[in-house]
Amino acid sequence: MTEQQLPAWADPSVSPAALDAQGVSRRGLLRRAGLFGAAFALGGAATPAVATTGRGYGGEDPRLAYLVGDHHVHSVYSHDAKYTFSQQARAAARYGLDWMVFNEHSNFGHASYGAALEHKEILKARAANPRQLIFQGLEWYIPAAEHCTVFAAPGPHEVDLLTRFELAYDGKLLGYTEGAAGAADTARNEAHAVKAVRWLAEQRRTGYVDDVLVLANHPLRLGIDSPHEMRGWRDAAPEIMIGMEGAPGAQGAAIPGWRGATSIRGEYENKPSAQSWAGYPADAYLTYGGFDWATATVGGLWDSMLAEGRLFSVTTNSDNHRTVFDTWKNGDWPAGQNFDNTGRLPDPVNTDTPQAGSDFWPGQFSRTHVGVTRYGYRAVMTGLREGRVWLDHGHLLDGLEVRLRREHSNGRGVTLGGRLRVRKGEKLTLEITVTSASRPNPQGILPQLAHVDVIRGAVRGAVSDRDTWRAPDTKVVRTTDVSGRKGTYTLRVPVSVGDESCYLRLRGSDGNRNGTGYLGASVDPHGPIPHEPGNGDPWADTWFYSNPIFVDVVG
Repeated sequence: MTEQQLPAWADPSVSPAALDAQGVSRRGLLRRAGLFGAAFALGGAATPAVATTGRGYGGEDPRLAYLVGDHHVHSVYSHDAKYTFSQQARAAARYGLDWMVFNEHSNFGHASYGAALEHKEILKARAANPRQLIFQGLEWYIPAAEHCTVFAAPGPHEVDLLTRFELAYDGKLLGYTEGAAGAADTARNEAHAVKAVRWLAEQRRTGYVDDVLVLANHPLRLGIDSPHEMRGWRDAAPEIMIGMEGAPGAQGAAIPGWRGATSIRGEYENKPSAQSWAGYPADAYLTYGGFDWATATVGGLWDSMLAEGRLFSVTTNSDNHRTVFDTWKNGDWPAGQNFDNTGRLPDPVNTDTPQAGSDFWPGQFSRTHVGVTRYGYRAVMTGLREGRVWLDHGHLLDGLEVRLRREHSNGRGVTLGGRLRVRKGEKLTLEITVTSASRPNPQGILPQLAHVDVIRGAVRGAVSDRDTWRAPDTKVVRTTDVSGRKGTYTLRVPVSVGDESCYLRLRGSDGNRNGTGYLGASVDPHGPIPHEPGNGDPWADTWFYSNPIFVDVVG
């Protein structure tokens, strides 16, 4: 079905007024989209929620259902975006999202006007559609670095928290953007970023808000998020600063013939600057199979953080500002109005002519799956914090369930983000249950998973050099060819326990584009690779990644 063939209730291009005139409610929209029922397809829609009993060592994690979401969506309340709140929400429903975060860019217009206006829309949408989880967030300009998504659980202080945070800690608003090595203000700015994360943690600790989370966005796009800064944010409050985008938005940027011969997926089209951390190689500024170099490199920056034995999650999202091939343009400003004095762009206008853009609608291409024990805002945030996360592009999989258990155990074992405490010499089994794609994706392609890779890394504890980006003992230890397998099937991988602790994570793809990984064939013989500039069809190169499971060896 093409965009032009969509029924009015599902078409993001149809205005809210037109829907109202047709008597189409957002509640009816979501009921028709099957949003809530689809979320629990893995566990069965009628399966009752299972209360978690904690995630201690070696325990039995609860049964999970996976909710699909996107933590990086923009609307007319961002100065550089285009769509109304309703257009984005309807698109998210059409593409099966259960939760989403509107994280508008910080600036004085947003802080003074836009955040409160947006909040009114969010409150109305939540009341009308209790099964669509809509978070209000902020895209924070990190002092001395790039961007983060900051979002809070719904409550009486959520918008106040975000506004206070924006005014007190945003690097752009404060002029705390300098991050070059040796510059006079760099140390102050980096310290202010750490202070910001600690402030958020304090608001959660005191109960001012029920919960708040932070995720770094497109970390290697400019190369200005240094390893020591990322570790500093994490260490300031690991329960708040929980991870980073493993893959950026703007995945349609390099569709052949669309934006130009130099375009790269994710709009990773930059070169090192004076603000960039000098230790990153030039290849770090590219995407690999659409994923950020920090995540895509086996034995790279993400693994170097996991090798410390501490969870740091990865996600993917749309970063939707301007959708590829859509026909809308920004509306014109009334006389005397601008973003600084309104906090909101004019509503877009349909031109019937394709407009410039790099993004997909929320859920159309990039999906973050979060394991929950019940449906709700805090359940999603808990699932993210505990690392029960896997992600895919192009709707590559319908489902993924991962459990690590002792050999011959009848229990459920531990899942993504968890820890299993074992003794040297114990035998473990990693069970990977895959549900293949059962229907064509929004591009009309029925995705087929070609392989599943198990990646193992040694856990060595805190690093002495906080700018290290290598984990030399991490590599692909097993690849299973699953070409042609359909439906739901389980791979059982034996895991031996040696002298030291380790972690295990998963990756897989459609098999269309791969090659020797960045750190060599002995580490990663068939990993994701960069595409030729201007020739990066994202639908023809799709991957899934999972968070790790940790194995803690004692005795």
